[in-house]
Amino acid sequence: MSIADSIRSQLVPIHREGYPFIGIFALLAVVLFFVWQPLGWLGVVMTVWCILFFRDPPRATPVRDGLVVAPADGLISRVISAVPPRDLGLGERPLPRVSIFMSVFNCHVNRSPVDGRIERIVYRKGLFLNADLDKASEDNERNEFLIATPSGKIGVVQIAGLIARRIVCFTHEGASVGAGERIGLIRFGSRVDVYLPEGTRPLVAEGQTSVAGETVIADLRSDGDPERIYRVG
Repeated sequence: MSIADSIRSQLVPIHREGYPFIGIFALLAVVLFFVWQPLGWLGVVMTVWCILFFRDPPRATPVRDGLVVAPADGLISRVISAVPPRDLGLGERPLPRVSIFMSVFNCHVNRSPVDGRIERIVYRKGLFLNADLDKASEDNERNEFLIATPSGKIGVVQIAGLIARRIVCFTHEGASVGAGERIGLIRFGSRVDVYLPEGTRPLVAEGQTSVAGETVIADLRSDGDPERIYRVG
């Protein structure tokens, strides 16, 4: 392996959605250096932050039917029962919901929590409240996925946050997706909700940290024993 290949192997890939933003931050840093050097260094710090925000590292996803993996990096902020968005067609009964809050320091590439087929994608305009608030599920801009699996249907909702201004979708209705496959991205602070089939017991608790595509949040084939926590890495 050459020195260049060795260096490249240590670098975290950057998602292409981030290139324009990184370029803007870098250009701003150059301009600020001409204005006042300390401001230029602040621009460098912000450019590095932007690079980290759009990082897209490879993930090792557990492979077994029935496993539901986290769709996002971040803090598991809620594990509750809640009525799913009406657009998903999952009924009006409360379902188990796992909410993952992504801060501006988390990787924001979102991944499919299961193997399945995307039956429905619904985009809704809305507000930009703090994504960690309960009412953000109904009031904020969001993108909703309904994924059909042999073990039931899963709802995944991308929710824009306080300073998020765009939800990017990487897939389409009718597409087959694999667990851990990239399905979207939310720019600058946000949340992802996962609605599980009725009777499913989440295998994570509030306050835990999740890794997209790796942390198992539920097992559709188990009895929901809370002592069984699956994690890769």
